Amino acid sequence: MTITTDFAPDFSAPSTAVAAALAAYLLLGEPWAGRRMYESLARRRDTEPRALVRYYGLVLALWWAFAALAVAALLLSPGTAAADLGLALPERPAYTIATILLTGAAAVASGRNFRDLAERGRNVPGLAAIEAMLPRTPEERRLAIAVAVSDGICAELVYRGLLIAFGVGALGLDLYVAAALSILVYALAGFYQGRRGVLVFAFFGAVFTGLYLATGSLLLPVAVHVYLSVRDLTLPAPEKPRPATAV
Repeated sequence: MTITTDFAPDFSAPSTAVAAALAAYLLLGEPWAGRRMYESLARRRDTEPRALVRYYGLVLALWWAFAALAVAALLLSPGTAAADLGLALPERPAYTIATILLTGAAAVASGRNFRDLAERGRNVPGLAAIEAMLPRTPEERRLAIAVAVSDGICAELVYRGLLIAFGVGALGLDLYVAAALSILVYALAGFYQGRRGVLVFAFFGAVFTGLYLATGSLLLPVAVHVYLSVRDLTLPAPEKPRPATAV
């Protein structure tokens, strides 16, 4: 089913309080916290061997804490169904599965192209903005995949599922106004990558939101989001020039 303008989740007072607190943090706190975390990682990445492992661990904890709050908001509202947060199967599963397979193939193909460019020392679009979080060891690579999968699942549940439902059900906004505001909040999460990151997050936020509104389910946006995150976070980290050896 698609989400239509008669979409009206019923948020209880406790649920509204939980969702409002999370939304306020995502809007006002997350952009600055994310930027500080990434800048700290970038400073320590080449001098502290486990800096990225600790960074990934913190990111995983934060994502699943946000997801837990979204689930808590749902459970605290007896009048709100799981489907109101996109936790439902799409009406046309065959279309969704076909789209997932096609986007998966596209992600694999583009990932191979990006990896080839990176290994040849060529420019990869957007690589410099996330260079500090790219894995260099097998442990870091495993954690990178875990972070990418968590990013796709939790971000869609929070930014698409919860924020749009909260905007409509608790704030009384029009569906498309609530969707636009959710894109804005998601775009600000890209602030750690600078102004360009905000624009990139806004673009993909609009794509994910469109997929959600068109299907009424988070399944397709989660799958596409996971594909893109895994592709980007498993690119090889650029090699650092080695210091010259004294003769």
